[in-house]
Amino acid sequence: MSKEITSRSQDYAQWYNDLVLKGGLADYSAVRGCMVIKPYGFALWENMRDVLDAKFKETGHQNAYFPLFIPKSFLSKEAAHVEGFAKECAVVTHYRLKNDPNGGGVVVDPEAKLEEELIVRPTSETIIWNTYKDWIQSYRDLPLLINQWANVVRWEMRTRLFLRTAEFLWQEGHTAHATAEEAIAETKQMLDVYADFVENYMALPVIKGVKSPSERFAGAVDTYCIEALMQDGKALQAGTSHFLGQNFAKAFDVQFSNKENKLEYVWATSWGVSTRLVGALVMAHSDDDGLILPPRIAPLQVVIVPIYKGNDQKGLIDEKVQSIVKELKAAGIRVKYDDSDNSRPGWKFAEYEMKGVPVRLAIGARDLENNVAEVARRDDKTKSSVSLEGISQHIIALLEEIQQGMYNKAKTYREAHITRADTWEEFEKLLDEKGGFISAHWDGTEETEAAIKERTKATIRCIPLNNPQEEGKCVLTGKPSRERVLFARAY
Repeated sequence: MSKEITSRSQDYAQWYNDLVLKGGLADYSAVRGCMVIKPYGFALWENMRDVLDAKFKETGHQNAYFPLFIPKSFLSKEAAHVEGFAKECAVVTHYRLKNDPNGGGVVVDPEAKLEEELIVRPTSETIIWNTYKDWIQSYRDLPLLINQWANVVRWEMRTRLFLRTAEFLWQEGHTAHATAEEAIAETKQMLDVYADFVENYMALPVIKGVKSPSERFAGAVDTYCIEALMQDGKALQAGTSHFLGQNFAKAFDVQFSNKENKLEYVWATSWGVSTRLVGALVMAHSDDDGLILPPRIAPLQVVIVPIYKGNDQKGLIDEKVQSIVKELKAAGIRVKYDDSDNSRPGWKFAEYEMKGVPVRLAIGARDLENNVAEVARRDDKTKSSVSLEGISQHIIALLEEIQQGMYNKAKTYREAHITRADTWEEFEKLLDEKGGFISAHWDGTEETEAAIKERTKATIRCIPLNNPQEEGKCVLTGKPSRERVLFARAY
């Protein structure tokens, strides 16, 4: 199977597509720019979703659901917001079809034109804040902590499975607070939740920071982000949390009576991650033989493959494996016993290697006699013989070892690809020859930021939190600068 995968060194983009398709994560659809998430890929997303959902609820948030369609006039109420999303919106103009009298199939009924067009949600700030106007009356109604799991549509012409599609799945949190301090604390708290999830479940180190003004979410006062590094040296934004100030509250007239019975506008946040995290997982960890998935969110953590000759041997192996499966499941391990007889063991080994299953057990007749199994790790491809006595404890420890090892490997790569540049020549050379994050001074102007992007396709990924202050000169203009920021080419 690995021979069907383009190598990373040959064509990284094609390697990524090969893994997503051949690893059974997703497929192309009949709708241009949209994807079909296959069961294995959706199981991975479900595991990610379930962990995040529990974390949201632990921090006091509740789930709700808001309409897919947004009246066009709602987007007009916040100027920066509509400007940021206007070019990505899908618009519903009619509500009925009819048969073409000329025999051309179904056509749009021209008499069924909507009085006001509806936007297929690119994000839900406007429809949610229009609703919050009725939900919030007093300081007693605050804070309002709501999250929704949904799909959104942002019309994309150049798409890539999981990373950039016209429709994708995500969660979006939208909260309202009595003070700016509370809203900012919420924004930072949710950034920490994302960072904890990506690092401890996806085994992917991130840098927490603030976006430059030109990279902020449309309508936000500040955008906080976590940035991760892929194996090709490009950055990927893995999550964002936005302090919206009172922009949307004022746009939709969301006010509350404070403790002194005076009206004030509420303070807002929004935050979200999407199915692009699945793409990040593929690009950050996998190799030329297939996917490598972190045990904590892998759909399958262990697969058991029997090796036998004849039904007698298979019967004995089946009996033993059933008890192993029961033991592993009781320990909370996601396990599959693949005893199908339509494929040889070698083919099964290759299939589960392609799918990135962290641990594979192979058990044959001789193994039964010795009460052992061959244990193969997907991350480093090592094999060992392990006693079947107390096998669950060994597997639990091994899965944790794999999880930590994957994080350590990704962090070592990330640390080796954060490089300082003090001159424009260094900056360009590093981008072209090494990649990764370039730590460089910037004069703080949008004009310089745009010029750097125009010349190199590199953007300011973030201004790291608690960024050290130092005197320096902008890498492009030579103007004074008081801190370095992180540049990179990115997805």
